This record gives sequence, C-alpha cells and structure tokens, in this order.
Amino acid sequence: MAGYAINFVLLFVRIFSYAIIGRVIMSWIDQPGAMRVTIILREITEPVLGPLRRILPNMGGLDFTPIVAMLLLQALESLIVSAVGR
Repeated sequence: MAGYAINFVLLFVRIFSYAIIGRVIMSWIDQPGAMRVTIILREITEPVLGPLRRILPNMGGLDFTPIVAMLLLQALESLIVSAVGR
C-alpha cells in the first residue's frame, strides 16, 4: 500500500512540474492570459508559485519563480526516491 502512495506522490510531482513548464510556455504564447488553458495552468500552479514569488527578490521584471519551484520539486523527488530506496 505504501508503494502506491509513493508512486502517487512521485506522479503528482512530475505532473506538477509539467504544469509549471506549460505555464511558462503559455506565458510566452498568451501574454494577456485570457486563454482557458492559461487560466487553468495558473490556477493549478499559483498555490506554489505565489508564496515563492513573495519570498524571492524582484529581479527587474524577470520571474525566476518557476525555476526555483522546479528545483525544489526535483529535490523533493530525489529525497523521496532516496528515502524509499528505488
């Protein structure tokens, strides 16, 4: 049973990473953010990116929050995998 929970968490982390990448790509394509897919990706990722954005310093219009979030998600995934021993 624990194996299923670990797999679910790892799958969630991977899907969330793809959602962040999708949000970054859509920010280039749909700058006003009016497309439905952009709105959905923003609603999915903002609970993580919003608090990180408040912590990180302003970089003059460049948003490094997705990069930091991806690094944190990769660290979480590595931590889980090393703790489980896969």
